[in-house]
Amino acid sequence: SPPQDSSDDIEDVSLFDADDDASRRSKKSKIRHPVASFFHLFFRVSAIVVYLLCELLTSSFIACMVTIILLLSCDFWAVKNVTGRLMVGLRWWNQVDDDGRSHWVFEARKVSAQGSKTSSEAESRIFWLGLITCPMIWVIFAFSALFSFKVKWLAVVVMGVVLQGANLYGYVRCKVGSRKNLTSMATSYLGKQFLRQVSAQGLGIPG
Repeated sequence: SPPQDSSDDIEDVSLFDADDDASRRSKKSKIRHPVASFFHLFFRVSAIVVYLLCELLTSSFIACMVTIILLLSCDFWAVKNVTGRLMVGLRWWNQVDDDGRSHWVFEARKVSAQGSKTSSEAESRIFWLGLITCPMIWVIFAFSALFSFKVKWLAVVVMGVVLQGANLYGYVRCKVGSRKNLTSMATSYLGKQFLRQVSAQGLGIPG
């Protein structure tokens, strides 16, 4: 069954609304896993910085390539196995059954019996900002390397797109549910945009 978003769960409301709201706001803004939040951004940002400054730091392409790939690999493992589980309560992996068929598995953490969440809004913003922004930067690097004919860097930037894009795909699937739900969301959005454009054009046609 597709994972359920923990924000849909019903929480008990305290009689002391003011104190409860204040404590809830402080919990939402507090970073509960600072080490995980740091390494969620450290490896991926470091890989981008090394790519940008590599030619200034050293003339060895092999050393730069190995460093970037190591950072990307550490980032892929950390985000997939650690930071996603701690910061947003999501986890994904791919497994092969006895028939040799590959299956994607997506899980979302359920709220506790007291209705409390182990992740905060601050951590969630950090997680999704880093998860979405960095793959987009690597896509820009890929087009830049392609159009500037830097063929030797193309393999490195493609590795960045693939590894960080895989994590982005996996966690988006965890968040929105199955592929059917993701497709229906995209279809619904495109349909609304089309109807809005048609209605706007219809209002502009003189009678």
